[in-house]
Amino acid sequence: MKPFLKKGLILSSICFLLLYSLQSLCQYKDEAPKKNVLANQECLKCHGGHFYYYYNDWVEKDVRERMNPHFVIDSTKFYKSNHKTFACIDCHSYEYEDFPHSGSLRMEPIYSCLDCHGGDENSAEFNFEQIEENFINSIHSSKHGDNFTCWMCHDPHTYEISARTKESIIDVVEYSNNICLNCHNNIEEFQILTDSENPNILDAHDWLPNQSIHFRSVRCIECHTEINDSILVAHKILPKDQAVQNCVECHSTNSLLMASLYKFRRKENRNAAGFINAAILKEAYVIGANRNIYLNWASIAIFGFVILGICTHAILRIIKK
Repeated sequence: MKPFLKKGLILSSICFLLLYSLQSLCQYKDEAPKKNVLANQECLKCHGGHFYYYYNDWVEKDVRERMNPHFVIDSTKFYKSNHKTFACIDCHSYEYEDFPHSGSLRMEPIYSCLDCHGGDENSAEFNFEQIEENFINSIHSSKHGDNFTCWMCHDPHTYEISARTKESIIDVVEYSNNICLNCHNNIEEFQILTDSENPNILDAHDWLPNQSIHFRSVRCIECHTEINDSILVAHKILPKDQAVQNCVECHSTNSLLMASLYKFRRKENRNAAGFINAAILKEAYVIGANRNIYLNWASIAIFGFVILGICTHAILRIIKK
């Protein structure tokens, strides 16, 4: 056999073995999620729709009942969420496998984020401990205590990361603001924690010029949280009297948006084109925040020549007089 054929055969064999190993590894990684999908289907047969069926031994017939809308799980959203690989009984009692469910199961404690993510090396970069500390010091937690949990904002069945994964800032803004509006624009959800009247969002922000543009372009948390460089998304919600109401905070070279909304994108560098806040420029033009170095120098030079021309003209008139 010729040497090049021998080498080709060896190389082909190595490639085949690598591909086979990779395929086996992928199958191994997918084995647990696939197993959980099948197990979850037993729960979603009832909790995946607005009606469920069961056989009533007392009357000896099949019965159709309405599902409590708060217990309906959208399987499409669940399998796009952060927890899509989990089985229902990873978080809920295994006793839910029996039907009818025991009434005492409603009293089972709900896990918090730190129950899983606390001390976890795989998620250490996200600083969940500091997120928890910020959350405890926020107005939500200090006002409502233990009644206000992580799940009030982050539904474990649907929540997905957006700030780090979504390409469009507009999509990030919409997703984030919908979390806030789920309570602050929904009297039923709002009054789970309080009997106070839900304030009108538009009236509360009547000082803000071009409301609709701001609501589409920035998240609520840009103005209503304390910036923290250690975590990607700030979780310390401030009292309303401490919210940002100074336009210059965002509409300046050192824009607040660079430390919050565009934090994940600010490493991108466009200094070659002369723009200072490159990350903002990529998505939108923010008056006062987007500045070009060359245009700045050109403006200064033009202004200088104008002053020089006025002074020269004045001096010549004085001398002539």
